[in-house]
Amino acid sequence: MTDINPRYKDKFVSAAEALRAVKSGDRVVVGHATGEPQALIEALVARAPELCDVEIVHMVAMGPAKYAQPGMEGSFRHNGFFLGGSTRKAVEEGRADFTPCFFSEVPRLFRSGALPVDVALIQVTPPGADGFCSYGVSADYTQPAAESARIVIAQMNRSMPRTGGSKIALDAIHYVVEQDEPVLELKPPQIGDIERRIGENVAGLIPDGATLQLGIGAIPDAVLLFLNDKKDLGIHSEMFSDGVVHLAQRGVITNARKTINPGKFVCTFLMGSRVLYDFVDRNPAVELAPVDYVNDPFVIARHDNMMSINSALQVDLMGQVNAEMIGARQFSGVGGQVDFVRGAGRSKGGKSIIAMPSTAAGGKLSRICLEIDRGAAVTTSRTDVHYVVTEFGVADLRGKSLRRRAAALIAIAHPDFRDMLAKAVRGAS
Repeated sequence: MTDINPRYKDKFVSAAEALRAVKSGDRVVVGHATGEPQALIEALVARAPELCDVEIVHMVAMGPAKYAQPGMEGSFRHNGFFLGGSTRKAVEEGRADFTPCFFSEVPRLFRSGALPVDVALIQVTPPGADGFCSYGVSADYTQPAAESARIVIAQMNRSMPRTGGSKIALDAIHYVVEQDEPVLELKPPQIGDIERRIGENVAGLIPDGATLQLGIGAIPDAVLLFLNDKKDLGIHSEMFSDGVVHLAQRGVITNARKTINPGKFVCTFLMGSRVLYDFVDRNPAVELAPVDYVNDPFVIARHDNMMSINSALQVDLMGQVNAEMIGARQFSGVGGQVDFVRGAGRSKGGKSIIAMPSTAAGGKLSRICLEIDRGAAVTTSRTDVHYVVTEFGVADLRGKSLRRRAAALIAIAHPDFRDMLAKAVRGAS
């Protein structure tokens, strides 16, 4: 057992004992993404025959999400703010729910009582010299959920990196389950020629001294490949991954010229490989904070030269962005895209960038389209969009009329679709 003050010994129990605290009808909030407490989820799922109508609130589930599998619907109902591979099908089949929400607004739902939290399942490090446990790779809504919950159950994992910023006292935890296991990892994406060309186009928009927000996937990682000659870049991002580590080690990312929190990598969660986790572990330059701070557009806007880089599934010729739906099917969620688009848009020298391949479905569909798919939601409005980037170039939409927007977007569409898009615009005018 971890060397703990004896007055806390009664808090330390097995996973099975701790999860007895969950009752039928409870709302259970699960720690986010790679911070998911795997041992606690397993123990909760094992209780499925005894439970009914337990709502499990989660954002990106990186584990198998067994509670959302067929046959579990009588015991558990997943409520997602963002969908991934292990939860998408449950929503499609009506066995789970999706709640549209800006990532930055999730803590308010918990704190205000709009979504009261009965039980928070979190993952933490053993306590440090100050007596506090670190939230490790997930502060985002995990910390606000723990602060709002009636009962807090924590998996204490020695493999979890200790990060600066967000922390929790043992006094605030009701049950502690000591279970060491590898932290969930996100493997580096494959970067192809298209992603490299997009990355190069985006990198051309980024000046020295800029502060970056980067999403997940091949395009953000491709952007980082082309920043080696930049100076004094900074990070204020919803999350970051392995690519940032390489630039930090080369002295490209120093955070020295950040307008606020200078010298600090600031994010709300982390997702990557052990390379990332080793870099952030006990690194005094890395600080995690809840998402209602990191993703607050007013906080974001205080950074001069804030560069927001996000992706999309479709952009129509008015500039409307669909980043979350394929037709009427919910594919992912809003996440922090709008938070950062708006924050960067109000930053002195800031730029918000929507970057995506020009086609989908193996080149059969144009992502730049006359209209967003029927049934799909608009994630980012046309009035918020600034730059759209594909492998064929950059379209700056700010201040452009609808006619000029359409022309700029058609110019960066795949050549196979430009004539069709141009004819459709002429036919509609």
